[in-house]
Amino acid sequence: MNAKSTWVAFASGLLFGVGLIVSGMANPAKVLGFLDLAGQWDPSLTLVMGGAIAVGLLGFGWARRRTTTLFDHAPLQLPDNRRIDRRLILGSIAFGVGWGLAGICPGPAVVALVLAPGQAWPFVAAMLAGFWLYGRLARGGRG
Repeated sequence: MNAKSTWVAFASGLLFGVGLIVSGMANPAKVLGFLDLAGQWDPSLTLVMGGAIAVGLLGFGWARRRTTTLFDHAPLQLPDNRRIDRRLILGSIAFGVGWGLAGICPGPAVVALVLAPGQAWPFVAAMLAGFWLYGRLARGGRG
């Protein structure tokens, strides 16, 4: 990765983080309000998700027509697995349950480390422990 790519990646991540803050996605109370369909539902995040899907569709459509990355011209590696298997379903369920219970997911949790570190650290610590545990289990308990 060259210096230009590094700066573009940094700027993209910063823009994403600011977008999470401005949209309310880094606020667990707002997210839980969005997920509470039977109670005091807050539909405002529907626009955020719709916008994210639109940008993603445009970005992947553009990337599908390329063979190399934009700045360092390395081979472009897009996901090609379209299988829906047990791991995908169980992972999706675990993600959804965790998001519904905590009102936060990994991206906004990293942003929350800056906004409310005292509240975010327990979630981030549990998330990192889960990453580590998955890595151990995926390797069959080896190193």
